[in-house]
Amino acid sequence: MGRTLRLGVFSFILGLGVVALAAEHGARVPSEGKPAVDNLVNGEVVRVLSSQDIVEKLDGKVAKATIVEVTIEAGQSGLAHRHPGPGLVYVLEGEYELGVDDKPTEIFKAGETFYEPTGCLHRVSRNPSSKNRTRLIAVVLHPRDVTEIATPVGNGHGGGVKAMH
Repeated sequence: MGRTLRLGVFSFILGLGVVALAAEHGARVPSEGKPAVDNLVNGEVVRVLSSQDIVEKLDGKVAKATIVEVTIEAGQSGLAHRHPGPGLVYVLEGEYELGVDDKPTEIFKAGETFYEPTGCLHRVSRNPSSKNRTRLIAVVLHPRDVTEIATPVGNGHGGGVKAMH
């Protein structure tokens, strides 16, 4: 990964903390004058908080960063999916069970972060709690011409999560 992209990723991780604090306190993040957009994807509610063009290129293509808040109620799961670029995720509330590709699943707790590589199979996306909800803040970097930042795989019905334009 080039120095410019690493610096951009670091900047977004820093910005992720600011967005997480804003989301925790009920603030809406403005995006080019557009309101936040909710997408119901199986057991997940995905709210697009912001989508912004960035200077750094992703695999030689002009890129965009989309920030989403994902809420999963107790015991619910999302669909298996893939992202068109890398994802950096912060667990804002609760616990989150993640299964990527053929690796064993992991559970992340509030305050922890994880990374999802471009195109990996996000096969498990689950709230393991029987009584508490899970909230995540994710930054997905992707080519500007991509309209969906999460594409269902396998038995996924319906569309994915749309990026703001």
